Amino acid sequence: MSRLDIFINRMVSQRACLNHAAEQTAGLPGPVFELGLGNGRTYHHMCEIMPDRDIFVFERAIASHPDSTPPEDHVLLGDVFDTLPAALERFGPTASLIHADLGGHNAQKNIEFARKISPVIEPLLAPGGLMVSSDRMFFTGLTETDLPRDAVPGRCFIYRAG
Repeated sequence: MSRLDIFINRMVSQRACLNHAAEQTAGLPGPVFELGLGNGRTYHHMCEIMPDRDIFVFERAIASHPDSTPPEDHVLLGDVFDTLPAALERFGPTASLIHADLGGHNAQKNIEFARKISPVIEPLLAPGGLMVSSDRMFFTGLTETDLPRDAVPGRCFIYRAG
């Protein structure tokens, strides 16, 4: 499969999974977290499909397109191993939806990172909350759920808090 097709499958799957997760968590209170802003495409999409929800972004440094840059009071800058525990202190286990696209192009490094970050992310989700990730995660208390029909298997993953 070409790198272009892999990218397209990832984008189609992210959109499908985010749309699905937004619908599934619409009745849940609590913030939405975007882990990794990049150029802001998924953040911008989340703002469009969840206009009335507080979306907080976790990023090392903002480098997004101006149309996709969150307000400063909704940005937690720094290393996620520092900002996620601080968010747990600030918000408690209240996130209704967390989206993470933190991996790079090295599959082994992505797996190692997912193993390290999973236990830091898990306590942030509210009961019934969803985690959407572009990489397989390693949670102990979350259940992997079926993807929506228009997502490409293996390109996105969804987990639900009990």
